[in-house]
Amino acid sequence: MIDLFSRRVVGWSLSDHPDTDLVMKALEMAYEQRGQPKGVMFHSDQRSQYASLRFRQLLWRFQIKQSMSRRGNCWDNAPMERLFRSLKTEWIPKLGYSNMAEAKKDISEYLMDYYNDYRPHTKNGGLSPIAAEEKLNLLSGIS
Repeated sequence: MIDLFSRRVVGWSLSDHPDTDLVMKALEMAYEQRGQPKGVMFHSDQRSQYASLRFRQLLWRFQIKQSMSRRGNCWDNAPMERLFRSLKTEWIPKLGYSNMAEAKKDISEYLMDYYNDYRPHTKNGGLSPIAAEEKLNLLSGIS
C-alpha cells in the first residue's frame, strides 16, 4: 500500500495466497505506519479481498473511507502497478527466492528501505518518497 502523495510504501504483506488476511495485514501496517489517521481514503481495484466483509469492517474500525475502481479502469491503480513493476525488474532475483523467509526479508529491504529512502520519483521532482515528505514538512513548518 502506498501513499499517493509521495509514493511512499506504508504497508505491505506477503503470502502464498492473495486473500483477505493478506490485505488486512498490509492495511494494519499502513495504519500504524501513518500514526492511526482518521478520515483518509483507501483506493483499490474490485478484487474480492478488498470487497470482503472482514476487510470492509477493518476499514470501518479504522475510520478509513473505501474507494474502488470501476471495472476496466486499470489506470486508477497505475501507481501501485508501477511499484510492482519496479520491484520485479529492479530487485527480485531472476531465479526467485529459495524460501518465503528469504523473500520477505529481501522484499522488505526494497520496499521499506531502498524504495522509500533512496529511489527517486519523477512525480516527486526526482526526490525519494521520504525526501518528498520531509520537504513538504519543512515548507509547512511541521517538525
